[in-house]
Amino acid sequence: MKIQRRRPGTSTAGFSLAELMVVIVIIGLLATVVVPNVVSKLSTASISKAKADITALDSAVESFQIDNASRLPESFEILVEKDEFGASYLKQTTLPKDPWGNEYIFEPEGSGDSGYLIWTYGADGTQGGEGKNLDFNNQMIRNGEV
Repeated sequence: MKIQRRRPGTSTAGFSLAELMVVIVIIGLLATVVVPNVVSKLSTASISKAKADITALDSAVESFQIDNASRLPESFEILVEKDEFGASYLKQTTLPKDPWGNEYIFEPEGSGDSGYLIWTYGADGTQGGEGKNLDFNNQMIRNGEV
């Protein structure tokens, strides 16, 4: 049996330039299909999270009203404070922020059916907008407008 030895400086391992180019083209094609779909889903997910947060805050305000003879809380902070039994109206220890990092807005004297409104101003954080910048509140969620 004859043993073949490789010459110094030669290698048989690795990929050819053509193989690397094929892989790069495939990755590019996948990225053009996947990235737009992922970006649109992120926007939808952010709006869904904001709706869930507002619904939870709305439920906590309603529970506060039931326990306090229909009185509204002055602010959201009272909803995370623990009572003498260690319970609070929200399960979190801090108030949630909307998916875009802004505070939710509480209007105790709002014009909604419940007498108060809980708002988010959307991704832009300013009043007005459409799509991901849409402003919406608990009444809009209850009425199925969002």
